[in-house]
This record gives sequence, C-alpha cells and structure tokens, in this order.
Amino acid sequence: MTIFMSEVLIVTNRSLCREPFAQRLEKLASARPKGIILREKDLPESAYLQMAREAMQICGRYQTRCILHTYVRTTQALGAEAIHLPMEILRGLPQEVRGSFPILGASCHSAAEAAEAEQLGCTYITAGHIFETDCKKGLPGRGLDFLRSVCETVSIPVYAIGGITPARYPQVKAAGAQGACLMSQMMCCQNVKHMLDAYETEI
Repeated sequence: MTIFMSEVLIVTNRSLCREPFAQRLEKLASARPKGIILREKDLPESAYLQMAREAMQICGRYQTRCILHTYVRTTQALGAEAIHLPMEILRGLPQEVRGSFPILGASCHSAAEAAEAEQLGCTYITAGHIFETDCKKGLPGRGLDFLRSVCETVSIPVYAIGGITPARYPQVKAAGAQGACLMSQMMCCQNVKHMLDAYETEI
C-alpha cells in the first residue's frame, strides 16, 4: 500500500487571515500537517497565553502538534511539549530549561547557527529564507546551496522556509531538507487540505 505523509510545518500569521483566526486554525489542524507553529509574537505574553491555550485545544482535537513560539514561560505554564525560538532567546536559556522541552526548534540563517542550535539541544531547525518571498521584500533568497550546506552540517531535521511552492518543494527535498515551513499560502488559501496535499511525500 502506498502511504503519503506530510512534512509541512505551518507557521501562523493571523494578520493574513480572511476569516476569524480560530476558524483558520481549525482548518489547519484538521488537515493534519506535521505541526503548527503559533508565531504571533507581536502579542503581549498575556494575550498570547490565551491564544495558545485555544490553539492547543483545537490542535488536540485532531492530534496535530501545536508548537508554541517565543514565550518560554507561557509554554511551561501550559505544559506544552514543543516550542520554537529565535536564536537569541535559545542562547539565553539555561540547559535545564532547554532540556525540558521534548520538541525544541530554532530559526537559523547560517550553517554556523544550525550547528549551534543542534549543540544547544534543538530537535529540529528551520533554515531560510531559501527563495525570495513577500515576507522578506527586497531581500534575495539564500538559495539551495545554502540549504544544502545547512543540511550537511547537522544531523537533526531541517525545514526549509521562504518562498517554498509545490513546484519548488522537490528541490528543497533534494537538497536534504526534511520538509518545508509554509505561512502565507496556508493562511490565505481557499482549501487547506488541497494545498497541503500538494506537498505530500510518498513513503
């Protein structure tokens, strides 16, 4: 039997939604991506905590992994197992705090940062941005050679981010990436499941 598996992490941005954010989260979680990174770091921590609690409940209904972002104390308070951090926050955490999260990710922009993140206990990283993207207007993508160098540097899964499309997805997989991180298209698309299906990998 042929089995298809999603290796897509969805990164949220509620400002892009054309519907109530909770409704979009429901659609995202029900499509069963690899995980949903709740990246709403413009919120004050008290508001993020309330949003994270709701997001975890929604994801839990579909057994979709909810990965919190930035706010370490909130993640601990909610008993969440997964957090994604910018490198500057990751570097400032004591080892006992880093080690308390079974799933720990970081955003890396060089092979050196990737190696550092792995040394600091990350279980996966994101690497980017790979292609030019509206999220980074005016900044050229770092390209597939950059992605390849990151993947060759670490032994943990690498998820490519930035300008990834279904047409480009085979290229990032060929460069060694475990999968992709998607934001804009997943926040805006009409049919989340249909979009996610375009990134499924046969196993």
